[in-house]
Amino acid sequence: MSPDPETQYPHRTKGLLFAAGAFGWWAFIVPSYFKLLMHYNADPLEAVAQRVIFGLPILLLILILSKKLRELFKAATSWQSLKILIPSTLFILTNWYFFIYSISTDRLSHASMGYYINPLFSIALGFVFFGERPRPVQWGAIALAGVAVIVMGFAELGAEDSKGLPWLALLLPFSFGIYGLLRKKVNVGATIGLSFEMSMLFPLAIAAVIYLNLNDRGIFLADSTPLWLDGVMLLGGVVTIVPLICFTNAVRLLPLSTVGLLQYTAPTGQLILSFLAFGETFTPMKFASFAIIWVAIGIYTWDMIRGHREMKSAKIEMLE
Repeated sequence: MSPDPETQYPHRTKGLLFAAGAFGWWAFIVPSYFKLLMHYNADPLEAVAQRVIFGLPILLLILILSKKLRELFKAATSWQSLKILIPSTLFILTNWYFFIYSISTDRLSHASMGYYINPLFSIALGFVFFGERPRPVQWGAIALAGVAVIVMGFAELGAEDSKGLPWLALLLPFSFGIYGLLRKKVNVGATIGLSFEMSMLFPLAIAAVIYLNLNDRGIFLADSTPLWLDGVMLLGGVVTIVPLICFTNAVRLLPLSTVGLLQYTAPTGQLILSFLAFGETFTPMKFASFAIIWVAIGIYTWDMIRGHREMKSAKIEMLE
């Protein structure tokens, strides 16, 4: 018999709370935090740099307390790990920078579309790199995602305050999808991998801060920056690390299918935030683009649940 879900995942309520914390944080806290910094003319490059500079010490402290610092050193001295983690660092940097850029240029709705597309893009990556064959229904969902981006492009081109073609809706899932693909290929834990990536980015982050300050483009500790805002920027590491900790706990305590369904709350929250709080234009045609992607996600989710049930039934029949 297949394991009873209640027995296999006895802490589902706790896992759901962690998932709500992670996806709620990514939906509202992270974009609001960076929107505040952008309001005070922070450069997206500085925001990314502060995220690394103040996030790395927290990660290293976690590794010290969990006695895993040696694992970080092992990953950093093994070519098997380095050949994956070095390019993964570039892709997570790209994803972080352009997500913040989307907020600074009033394109959070484009980023939201990108994160709706992300799981569908991962299916395509599985087909290209692992020979996984998506079912016809999944191909249909992927095609609808492409249609949604095209419709959003027409919506933006016809808008008075056009933000241009929604290239971020493609770049963000591409960068994060490739990042996930690379991390899947390396045998290191999530915290170890992120610590290595931030360690790689740390000297670049320091250099970026120095460059921006020398060119009067940095706001951290600047004479014109309120003291409380300097304190807020010090929280950049906390803003980055907290949802990751919640997410890793949620994955440990919940079935992956449940986590997969809950992940859509993050782009939904970002979408709501974009037009209710950030004042982004939401025309009927733009709504149509999201309606199409919601249909695509609905089809994908239905197929995923159906496939899970079929696999579970097949296992039961084999054991009977």
